[in-house]
Amino acid sequence: MQIDWFVLFAQMVNFLILLYLLKRFLYARIISAMNEREAKMIARFEEAERLQREAQEAVRAFEEKQASLQLQAELMLNEAREAANRRQAEWMDSARKEVDSIRQRWVETVLQEKAAFLESLRSRTGQQVYAIARRILADLADTAIEQKMIDVLMNRIRSLETKEGEAIRCALEDSGGEVAVQSAFPLAPEDRERLTAAVRELTGRPDTAVLYQESADLINGIELLASGRRIAWTISDYLDHLEESFNQALHEEVRQVLPKPSELKSVRQPEAQKP
Repeated sequence: MQIDWFVLFAQMVNFLILLYLLKRFLYARIISAMNEREAKMIARFEEAERLQREAQEAVRAFEEKQASLQLQAELMLNEAREAANRRQAEWMDSARKEVDSIRQRWVETVLQEKAAFLESLRSRTGQQVYAIARRILADLADTAIEQKMIDVLMNRIRSLETKEGEAIRCALEDSGGEVAVQSAFPLAPEDRERLTAAVRELTGRPDTAVLYQESADLINGIELLASGRRIAWTISDYLDHLEESFNQALHEEVRQVLPKPSELKSVRQPEAQKP
């Protein structure tokens, strides 16, 4: 078989031209489209991987946040429980202290009322005794006792110290030189003369005026008054002194009867003493 080299060469040229045309107009577009599609697929894969990573990170962040919130909730619950326990303990302690305070005040009030009642009872008893004593002494007064009172007053006037006598003289000068003598009984003229002489001897002035008065307030007594100064001897003074001593002794006894704060604490109930 004889080969037609011209035809073979022409076919080869046509094939090369066809390859060029395919590459120029078809293969380039196909390859470009394939490359573009591959690039898009790679981008999508990368985007999917990125989204997957973000989703995993979001899930992990959510789980961490949920764990943190749960821990915070437990901490807040524990703090609230502890605060409630502390508050309850404070309320219980405050209520216990209030009950103890009320009980202590009640005990103090009862003891004070008891002491006041005893003091009032004893004071009234003492007052009745002294009132009876005053009436008895007033009824028993006689001339001999009255004369003795005058003698005692005169002795007191004459036995005054120089300083006291000078004070009385100064008081008399301020009051115009008048002296008052009060007695629970009428004085005889001779007794008035004796007292007047003793007063003038004290003042050093023979013209000292002496005013004599009777006073129902005095119980078997006599007193000398000179511008606020007083020299006296009365049974009433002795009774007043005795009554004052009795009241002081009574108050001291009541003060000793009242319990001390340390003793009041022992009155509390045992459970109130527990912390």
